[in-house]
Amino acid sequence: MNLGKYGVFTFTDMLGAPELSELAKRVEDLGYSTLWYPEAFNYEAFGLGNYLLSESSSLVVASGIANMYARDPAASVMGCNTLNALSGGRFILGLGVSHAPLVSDMRGHEYKKPVATMRKYLDDMDQAWEALGGAPAEKQVMLAALGPNMSALAAERTLGAFPYNITPEQAQLSRKAMGDRGAIVCEQKVCLSTNAEEARAAARAALGPYLPLPNYYKNWFRLGFDETDLENGGSDRLMDAMVIWGSSEEIDEKLNGYFDNGADQVVIQPIRPDGQPGPDWAALEALAK
Repeated sequence: MNLGKYGVFTFTDMLGAPELSELAKRVEDLGYSTLWYPEAFNYEAFGLGNYLLSESSSLVVASGIANMYARDPAASVMGCNTLNALSGGRFILGLGVSHAPLVSDMRGHEYKKPVATMRKYLDDMDQAWEALGGAPAEKQVMLAALGPNMSALAAERTLGAFPYNITPEQAQLSRKAMGDRGAIVCEQKVCLSTNAEEARAAARAALGPYLPLPNYYKNWFRLGFDETDLENGGSDRLMDAMVIWGSSEEIDEKLNGYFDNGADQVVIQPIRPDGQPGPDWAALEALAK
């Protein structure tokens, strides 16, 4: 599957049907190849994916990331089959283990060892595919993967890895773990502002929910940060790495660092300088390729 060089990620929970339709259409019209969306607190992954696909004609739509604890493996297989059959093969099931609070507290499931649990889930998906008439030649599945073991599993069993809240160095770490197999699709937040105070305030608003989550801060430590970078809402150097800010030219130059480190696609998450929800269309227009 050709993912294209640049994709877009944005939070969708606060968007209604008209805004979601505009999102799919404008992202496609601007020339971005892929639209990634989360499964967080409002929309269900396959239902939202179906709507975004129906509002576009060539855009690849990818769940980023569907929570594996939200449905059994057969349901994931059937959902993936359905959306691809009805869209001409334009859906990618981005799949992840999520985080303990979203699994245990919100859904009431036991949060188990991530890699072993995901491997078993993929095994069960394969069994479901065979029981439902056979797996497609290419299973359009990717894994949320940060650490080396989950990255290796992504390369072994899926199209590749979708690391989130990272720096360009992550692409090197992922490729080392994955060998020569699998695509590396890297999310990067950007803020189109040359005002450091404004951009860092927007970054802290966007990053605040992630700071307490071990899956993320343990990976930040692998990328060269430490416990002091988590204090007082996050250090300036962490904010500047997680949210690239500046002019469109400066942002574009820094995004190229991902490709220099071996990324296959960069997924731009454009946060608004005023810290309000929704994508920053000015940034997406300025960075459109």
